[in-house]
Amino acid sequence: MDPRAVVESMLRPDLRGRTAYGAPQLDVPVALNTNENSYPVPDAVVAAMTRAVEEAARGLNRYPDREFVRLREALAGYLSRSGTTVSADQVWAGNGSNEVLLHLLQAFGGPGRTALGFTPAYSMHPIITTTTGTAWVDGMRGGADAGRFDLDADGTVAQVLEHRPDVVFLCSPNNPTGTALGLDVVEAVHDATGGLVVVDEAYAEFARPGTPSALTLLQGRPRLVVTRTMSKAFALAGGRLGYLAADPALADALRLVRMPYHLSTPTQAVALAALSYADLMLETVGVVKDQRDRIVDALTTMGLDPVPSDANFVLFGGLADSHETWRALLDRGVLVRDVGIPHYLRVTAGTPEETTAFLDALAALVPTHVGAAS
Repeated sequence: MDPRAVVESMLRPDLRGRTAYGAPQLDVPVALNTNENSYPVPDAVVAAMTRAVEEAARGLNRYPDREFVRLREALAGYLSRSGTTVSADQVWAGNGSNEVLLHLLQAFGGPGRTALGFTPAYSMHPIITTTTGTAWVDGMRGGADAGRFDLDADGTVAQVLEHRPDVVFLCSPNNPTGTALGLDVVEAVHDATGGLVVVDEAYAEFARPGTPSALTLLQGRPRLVVTRTMSKAFALAGGRLGYLAADPALADALRLVRMPYHLSTPTQAVALAALSYADLMLETVGVVKDQRDRIVDALTTMGLDPVPSDANFVLFGGLADSHETWRALLDRGVLVRDVGIPHYLRVTAGTPEETTAFLDALAALVPTHVGAAS
């Protein structure tokens, strides 16, 4: 018997026929498809990480600090720099923000429960939801008082009231659109549901001045969670460290579902070293934002339709065939992301040289690839 058929027959029915998450990992001159920070970790931080891991290696015969106390304190200190005080007992962390989201769904989702997100949004939200046996509902963006990729309070609350979810996912800035969310929407959704409200702020450090964070809403709202990551602004995608801020009671509940000693000693050491150099690690954020805005301006001049972005990427439309354009860019050594929205592609804001390579390649294609109304 075909082994694949045997395995398929044993799979949970809700997982049969599904495909795994997988952004292309191709060896190309210009990789701008996964919203990584194109700048390497600074030498001074590399040295600090190396010393920290070397010291930690001597104790690898012992389990890591299960409560990752120093790391939670450092993360709380970093978040508090924004002006909203966050304490260590409000912080939880995992191996990337995806594991943090998994913990939330393991604790507050599950069979018989429902999660609601608003498409298009982060593609891992429904995937992680499904793996926990939680039902997923695709909400929609837009509305009478919102643009195509925005959410307004009335339209969002109407969907919450219709589906009565146990978990609601909001993204600000949103992936793949780059659009930020007004706090009025977060407050309205929180007031409309008795369930968990998760605001995914993976790209918060790239937001334009004046863009509010849901961290300011945590006080007095024990059902509200704000997730962050060190993968983007901290240029630590390979370090796999995501975290959240919430009421201490909610953070404590996640201990019920985490694996024992889930954050390794080297992971904690690397993250602590990066946080001790936070200002240096974040120096490239301004440069990336400049390239993001440069992309928006240049694509507008080309006659395309970029979405104004508060993230480190730009979603742009106006393409006759988005997959054909994706392939043509790849043929020119530039890898961007086909996010499955007809006539749109997403490009990460990289170094000035990478941005130039992307814009030059796209400009050569525009005469024959533009053609769809946005």
